[in-house]
Amino acid sequence: MKARPSFPWEQHRPPKTSLMNRFQKAFLALVLAQSAHSAEEYVGRLWESFPPARLVSGLISTDLERGFVLANVALVAFGLCCWAWPVRRGWPSAVPLAWAWVTVETINGIGHPLWTLLQGKYTPGVGTAPLLLVLAIYLGIQLSRPGRLSTV
Repeated sequence: MKARPSFPWEQHRPPKTSLMNRFQKAFLALVLAQSAHSAEEYVGRLWESFPPARLVSGLISTDLERGFVLANVALVAFGLCCWAWPVRRGWPSAVPLAWAWVTVETINGIGHPLWTLLQGKYTPGVGTAPLLLVLAIYLGIQLSRPGRLSTV
């Protein structure tokens, strides 16, 4: 029997297993932690007290609350899309995307506690920032391992 030809789009199909590797789990955990972090920032009305959040929110909408929500929903949706396609399917683009998330969340994980120390009081996002930092470091470790995109 003749072997079926291989099509370019078949090269990036997800593995036939339902198991996720550590890299994939770490990436998803980081995105889910970001959603919890965004919720904490929303409840604490971060856009009212943190100039960078005010700036980003204002670039999206004149209603800063709406801009903040849209920016954070877009961020988490982008993260879930990154996980669902490049990360889960082992696309080469998964690696630079994951390093970008490691960078952003490491800054988030360090920046919030520093800002809290400078303010001398609780600031929105500081409660979940340590989780972001730990998961970002763990994801960075997974990215540094050989075979990170394998299925096991």
